[in-house]
Parts: sequence; C-alpha cells; structure tokens
Amino acid sequence: MKKNNGWKRLGQAGWALALACSVMLTGCGSSETAAPTANPESSQAAQTQTRTIKHELGETVIKGEPKRIVALEFSFVDALWELGVTPVGIAQEKETDVEGLLGQKIEYTPVGTRQQPNLEVISSLHPDLIIGDLNRHKDIYQDLQKIAPTIILKSRNSTYQENLSSFAKIGEALNKTKEAEQRLAKHKEFIDEQKKKIPAGDSRKVMLGVFRADSLSAHGAKSFDGELLEMVGIKNAIQDAPEPTVKISLEQMVQWDPDVIFLVEADDALLSEWKQNPLWNNIKAVKNKQVYNVNRDLWTRYRGLKSAERIVEEASEVLYGKKQE
Repeated sequence: MKKNNGWKRLGQAGWALALACSVMLTGCGSSETAAPTANPESSQAAQTQTRTIKHELGETVIKGEPKRIVALEFSFVDALWELGVTPVGIAQEKETDVEGLLGQKIEYTPVGTRQQPNLEVISSLHPDLIIGDLNRHKDIYQDLQKIAPTIILKSRNSTYQENLSSFAKIGEALNKTKEAEQRLAKHKEFIDEQKKKIPAGDSRKVMLGVFRADSLSAHGAKSFDGELLEMVGIKNAIQDAPEPTVKISLEQMVQWDPDVIFLVEADDALLSEWKQNPLWNNIKAVKNKQVYNVNRDLWTRYRGLKSAERIVEEASEVLYGKKQE
C-alpha cells in the first residue's frame, strides 16, 4: 500500500489534469455547432492504430478502439458505462448486482464470479479487451492474456485516488482519454461543491464497519469510502491503519470510539453478541444513537465514480438531516 503522502500527490496531480481539461472543454464552445463531418479514412485509421497501455502487471498493446469488453470488477463496469460502453461480459455474484450498480438493466453475459471468472465463457465472447483487478486476478493474468488483450488495474482494497487513476487508465485503453478527463472534471466539481456544504466545525469521526462471522472489518482513512469522505471533510476514526480495511475486536472499537458508525450487517450473529456486551454500549456512536445501516453493495463493493457520488450524498443526508444538493 502506498504511503499517505503518495496518494495525496497522486490525487492532486489527477485533479489538476482533470481541471485543466475541464477549462479547455469549456473554452471550445458547443460541440453540437462545430461537429466535423465524419471522415471514413480517420475512422479506419482509428481502428487499425495500436497503442501500449501501462498497467499494474506490465504493458499491453491494444489495437483500435475496443468494443467487446469483459469487466471483472464492478468499478470497471461503472467506468465503461460512464464512458458510453456496455460490456459484453461481466463477473458478478448475483443477478441484481449490475442493475443495482447502474440503476437499470442491461444486456450482457455473466462470466462467473469476481473471485472465479469463467475463462471458457469469457473466451466464447471473443472480447477485444479484458479488464481485471490486481487483487483478485493477478494469478490468472497470463490466462486472460491468451484470450484477449488484458489490463490489470486496482479496484478491490484500493484507495479512492487509485480508483480515479483506474478510471483514467480505462479511458486511455478505450481511446477515450478526453471523455474520461471530462467525466473526472465533472466528478471533481461535485466533490468540491459537497465539501463546501459540510459544516467546518463538525469534529465528529465516522467508522464504516462490516460484520463478519468472527470480527468487524473496519474501513479506515485509506479505504475507498474512508478517503472519499475525507475529501469532503468527513473525518474517519481510523487514521493510522496500514491497510484500507482492518479486522478489529470490540475492545479496539472502543479504543477508536467513533462518533458515528455506518454499519453493514453482513453477519448479524456477531453484532447480536456485541450488543450484549457493556463495552458496545460505551461507544459514543452507540450511546448517542448514531449507528446507521447502509447498503453493503453501494458502500463496499461498487467503488465507481457514480457510486462515490451516491455515498457522499447518503452520508451527508445521514449526518446533517437532508440531502446536500
């Protein structure tokens, strides 16, 4: 995991690039009135040109503009959708995953789970690009490369800034760099506007917890949602964890003593046990009735730009009583 200063520099650089692009696009005027006549020769050249994409496991040569794309993580599906591309294949765990992510049903072929993609099904789709996750798919990278050009990016257990970088890289792979920069600029504008609406004097610290069978998986300041909320001024209770998520005991939770808990009840048996313990009732969030249930898919699994914006809106609504518009 990169050190804190590292991802801050990455985030500043990424935002600077997006902002510069946004200014450039504004100065160009309406594309509707200045749209050039389609050039068949230019279109043909775009389909035959090659470019080398650097990613987490090396470099991959991509020819033309990929159309048949297999996405093995939800944040990649979100990125493709935001860039106007519908994947032909998507890894998922349940039928409602993609509809929950995008807010509508789309046509695609399931290609196994994110943990265990089905290589045979992927191959049958004849993709011209596969996008895999570093955490989940590094061991099958060579197998995926035999099927189609594959890029491996960060999604699971990555920071918010690393997900922004993955979005930009997908734009590059699709030959849609300008479109990706424009969407990132729009996202930055959203974050900046939300930040202005968070009360400066609010010193409360929040914790997102996912209950497992034997422990609570807490999302710290370096997690996707933790870093995202920090960007708008909502502080995380866990600032010094070396990893994005950490398994903690009830005693450790008491030590961090969050003011607000966003709770994902993946396994309510442990939560029921903790509620019988006096230590649980001594946590500030519990004493002040500041424990809120949140959707596990949205807060911990999707990790896309649109999902990030929905998380910020939901957190603002919970903390301040109304949706920050």
